[in-house]
Amino acid sequence: MSLLLAFEAAAKHQSFARAAEELSLTQSAVSRQVGVLEKLLQIELFQRQGKRIWLTDAGQMYAQSVANALDRLRGASLQAMSLRTDSRALRLALLPTFGSKWLLPRLHRFYESHPNIIVHIHTRVAEISDFEAAGVDAAISVRDMALGGPEMMELCPEDLVPVMSPQLFRKSPVISPSDLERHLLLHVGPRPQQWPNWFSARGLQPRNMSAGPHFEVTGHLIQAIVAGIGVGLVPLILVQEELRQGEVIIPLPGPLPGSRSYCFAYPAYNSSNPQLIAFREWLRSERDSLLRLRVSNAS
Repeated sequence: MSLLLAFEAAAKHQSFARAAEELSLTQSAVSRQVGVLEKLLQIELFQRQGKRIWLTDAGQMYAQSVANALDRLRGASLQAMSLRTDSRALRLALLPTFGSKWLLPRLHRFYESHPNIIVHIHTRVAEISDFEAAGVDAAISVRDMALGGPEMMELCPEDLVPVMSPQLFRKSPVISPSDLERHLLLHVGPRPQQWPNWFSARGLQPRNMSAGPHFEVTGHLIQAIVAGIGVGLVPLILVQEELRQGEVIIPLPGPLPGSRSYCFAYPAYNSSNPQLIAFREWLRSERDSLLRLRVSNAS
């Protein structure tokens, strides 16, 4: 590690002297450590001319890889330090759009009632099956509640609804489900069957769809809908602000039926974690707003 740190500093400054200043070493010590590293690798990392040095082609490639690796190690060390037992931290994996649209605007209320607990947010798009390998204590994701799996607390059914911009609606109104056959339909990449399922549930042929672009995260899909690119099938709870602002409308009532729900999931071995219990009970109280929203939409 000392050899890599010496090389990284020398590569960054293109100078053994300035690297020595950064590392609080002598110039000769830095030069010697870089020389040992070159012997270990059996490759020349620097060209030398008097006191001037510059990276070789191989040295440039190696410097980038070493810098990235050391950055990851520094980040891992800082994260480990932040997760000391006395910090009472909870590592939470979170869907990015659900986080920005629903959880984060409310999270201040959790900190007000639990000032000594720190919630570290880890963005995850894919469903987590191995919490230990993922390095998290719990996750908020969309799951099929009937399939079982980890310990779960349901927050709200997914409730997918078609959403479009008012401008697009004025240009090409959607009065019945079949009207969507002439619209460009936008998709979320991990869920390619959403629109075919929606069409089939309403007695329409999925082959009549006009398939549009795919987006990796729902947040980008919502932005595309607001811009009038096409019509998207979006969880109702994720477009509340856009609906209030009049940026989007729901042209047809009734969500897409299904068994998937937003839920708080965690492995059984974490069920007695006091930070997790506190966060789960806070989520349980906040869940009422989600359920009221669903009832309001149904009426």
